[in-house]
Amino acid sequence: MGNVSGEWIIYGVDWDDPECIHTVEEAVEYINEVGFLPLFKNDIPGFSLEERTVPEYWWCDEVEKDPWMWRAVIARRHDIIYGKFFHKKAGFISKKWLPVFANYRRDGYDFDALYEDGKAPYKHKKIMDNFIDEKQDSEMYSNMLKKQAGFGKDGEKGFDGAITNLMMQMYLCNCDFKKRINQKGVEYGWDVAVYSSIEHIYGYDHVTSCYKDDPKESFQQIIDYMHKIYPVATDEQIRKVLK
Repeated sequence: MGNVSGEWIIYGVDWDDPECIHTVEEAVEYINEVGFLPLFKNDIPGFSLEERTVPEYWWCDEVEKDPWMWRAVIARRHDIIYGKFFHKKAGFISKKWLPVFANYRRDGYDFDALYEDGKAPYKHKKIMDNFIDEKQDSEMYSNMLKKQAGFGKDGEKGFDGAITNLMMQMYLCNCDFKKRINQKGVEYGWDVAVYSSIEHIYGYDHVTSCYKDDPKESFQQIIDYMHKIYPVATDEQIRKVLK
């Protein structure tokens, strides 16, 4: 997606193009095939869902055709994780590749150990405390999480940035998008993000199954794979999008 003279442009393909993805089921199949995929166009040609979909159908509000709505469907299904995983931009990672990304991005740390070693700020801990404690809900609306973690006018600042950083470190993901519910139990307003820990989606044992490997080797595995499936990509482009 690009901005030309103040107008957002979607780059894609025609409906009858052999590379076109037409449905959310085809999107899931393709993401699982390639392993991980940004939502929008980036420095690596062809490495996005955007570039394999029909531009006119973005934000058409028809779930059968709209890739923007597919992201919510995919996040809700819990068989692929969705979040800001690519240079702080949105995208998808399959169950197969999640442990490799988790080991590399976490540097082999669970969050509690990361914080104890002084490698995470207190405001990140205030967010993660809502997911580590078994007594807490495993999925939380963004507005409720913001309030319970002490962010707001008179509290911590930078909630969105903190969430993005925790996603980039593979501790959190978007697990749904839902409307808020008022005191009468009625939905209202725009859909808001729902967050969960990645362990909630795939389980602790699977997420941490590559902890035995050197994190640098995990990143090299990703680089080598990218060169295989996107041979036009340079090391610089790969590192920019994936590091």
